[in-house]
Amino acid sequence: MQVAQINKICVVGAGAMGRQIALCAALAGFRVVCQDISEQARAGAERFKEQYLSDRVARGKMTEEKASQGRENLLFTADLEQAAGDADLVIEVVPEVLELKRQIFARLDQICPPHTLLVTNSSFIVSSRLAGATTRPEKICNMHFFVPPLVMLPVEVVKGPHTADETAQAVAEVCRRMGKLPIMLEKEIHGFLVNRILSAVHREALFLYDTGVASYEDIDRAVREGLGHQTPPFFQMDLIGLDLVLLIGREHYRETGDPLFKPSPTIVSMVAQGRLGRKTGRGFYDYSRMLEERGY
Repeated sequence: MQVAQINKICVVGAGAMGRQIALCAALAGFRVVCQDISEQARAGAERFKEQYLSDRVARGKMTEEKASQGRENLLFTADLEQAAGDADLVIEVVPEVLELKRQIFARLDQICPPHTLLVTNSSFIVSSRLAGATTRPEKICNMHFFVPPLVMLPVEVVKGPHTADETAQAVAEVCRRMGKLPIMLEKEIHGFLVNRILSAVHREALFLYDTGVASYEDIDRAVREGLGHQTPPFFQMDLIGLDLVLLIGREHYRETGDPLFKPSPTIVSMVAQGRLGRKTGRGFYDYSRMLEERGY
């Protein structure tokens, strides 16, 4: 499929990632329907769309015409058939639970036209684990956006052994049309490129904290000032969501059995306490205070 043939995009999942990916596509001129069974998630996504577009216009970062285009191009629904029934590209953005994703891909395979490309935004679950749930493995790959999608330029396009070159190239062209920088991976590997490197940094930072070598604040300061990382590890994990950090860690540990990947006891404890990071107001850092107090 050529990118010129991709006009309608369905985004499955209206959470923090899904709503931003959907808005990126809408602002790029695609017709977009974002589906979520949660009324709360859909309402939150609608509010986010209006607040984001209004703010960009007020700051002079976007014309009113562009904002109006984004509003008109993006709709929300609970009905998956309505969202995906005539879509040319479906981007799945649901929690990192393999069986849930396989169920969604199997249903999409039944709902969507034969030409539709099905991609997953998963940051760790490779598409070869989803392709078998469909009758179109050649039209499936990973299309991994980074947090926050409206700001970050790279998008990892990951080809599985089942993925047709035409599929990967079409997805890369969609990225370009959205103003993103496609990073093509010719084969699957756990964590892809960026998260594979970040995971190593996070594991080492958590080891240093868990073993009492230094405070999380000092580790973040050292990485930011000494290594030049604008978003140091503990602040970054708060941004990602500690529940997602734990979920990914558990899945990798379950897959490999390697003690190196066993989740940090600190992360386990904080998730149990409901301290999930920025989205709950508190993780390693307390977001009820001004972030500027800590130099972020």
